[in-house]
Amino acid sequence: MSPRKKQQHLTLDLPQAKPGCVWMHACSVGEVASMIPLLSALHQQGHSLHLTVITATGFAHAQQHLSCIASVSFLPWDLPGLMRRWVKHMQPALLLLAETEFWPGMLGACQRRNIPVIGINTRISDRSFPRYKASHFFWRRYLKPVALFLAQSDTDAERLRQIGVERARIQTVGNLKYATSTPDVDATALRQTLDPTQTRPILVLASSHDDEEMRVLRMFNNWRSYCPELLLLIIPRHPQRFDIVAQSVAASGTPLWRWSQRDESPHAGSDVVLIDAMGILQQFYTIADVVIIGGSLVPVGGHNPLEAAVCGRGVITGPHVQNFRAIMQDMCRNGAAVVCESDPALEQAVTRMLHHPDELQALHAHALSMMQDQHRVLDRVLAAIAPWLAPASNTPSEQTTAQRHD
Repeated sequence: MSPRKKQQHLTLDLPQAKPGCVWMHACSVGEVASMIPLLSALHQQGHSLHLTVITATGFAHAQQHLSCIASVSFLPWDLPGLMRRWVKHMQPALLLLAETEFWPGMLGACQRRNIPVIGINTRISDRSFPRYKASHFFWRRYLKPVALFLAQSDTDAERLRQIGVERARIQTVGNLKYATSTPDVDATALRQTLDPTQTRPILVLASSHDDEEMRVLRMFNNWRSYCPELLLLIIPRHPQRFDIVAQSVAASGTPLWRWSQRDESPHAGSDVVLIDAMGILQQFYTIADVVIIGGSLVPVGGHNPLEAAVCGRGVITGPHVQNFRAIMQDMCRNGAAVVCESDPALEQAVTRMLHHPDELQALHAHALSMMQDQHRVLDRVLAAIAPWLAPASNTPSEQTTAQRHD
């Protein structure tokens, strides 16, 4: 743990106070990414913003993508005294909680100071629901300070009711992840860096976990028999695995090129590229021909497929997609995703797409069409939280200037 993170956990390093700000809390990279459209919209309305996170990767992602519109810090440990000190210092006007970031000390501190709390993009996963339900008497009490829950789906809304939240405090507005935007990237230049010929089909293994890289690599060797020019981009979910993945690929005898070395050693035709950098995954969706979503071949639950869909890319996954079950059902129903129940099925699905480019193009077109139909979720969220927003005191340009002088 870095000294700064520890000090902020203990409230020994407090961020600059922002009386009347909108405080958003999001745990890690995925939650931060899903909140970017909402925070950007609130910034455009003139609201002062502060974001808290828990993980180092979430902090880095927030600093990279939100530092121009919001201040960022680590969340204090959820001890009543620390939370009360933090809330008294910051003086927020409203707390927005991403997904299931329910912290009793935080909620109690807000309740003591009459700060309204709204759950944003609330979901209760299959894995966590039994624990919440078993302790529903506890949660019925501690979730009382939450004025409103904006649930991702009717299933999430029903689960909230089963753990003791009154129906009047729940609205189903859809998944805010649908509001994701396309990355600001020069796709032509990016492809040129990876493939100087600009002719090689590109397969992206996104947000991969332990064991997934080597399983896909074995399939990749078979795919190359059908498509010799195929280029595989491996993008691990966690940065601490970058070197481990590089060593595993090298041990298999497959030549590997690392993205982090592009300035010293331009790409020279390797068939596998390790993207060993954080916060740039979505850029590579813009040049992908085939996308496999990691965390789905192993029982992690999958990762956000909408970041690919908004770039006009349908996805192929393994069987473990429970973290995004409703989204994956939507994508499959709209012809924008293929869920494979086994490695042989996944290998066959990719092979078919490589052999039938018309089917691959249809998969991508359906993904883009679906995203265009779902973009109104951000408007619904903004309308729902509007009664709790204090009048904006700054214009966006004034906020940005003030933050630069913090």
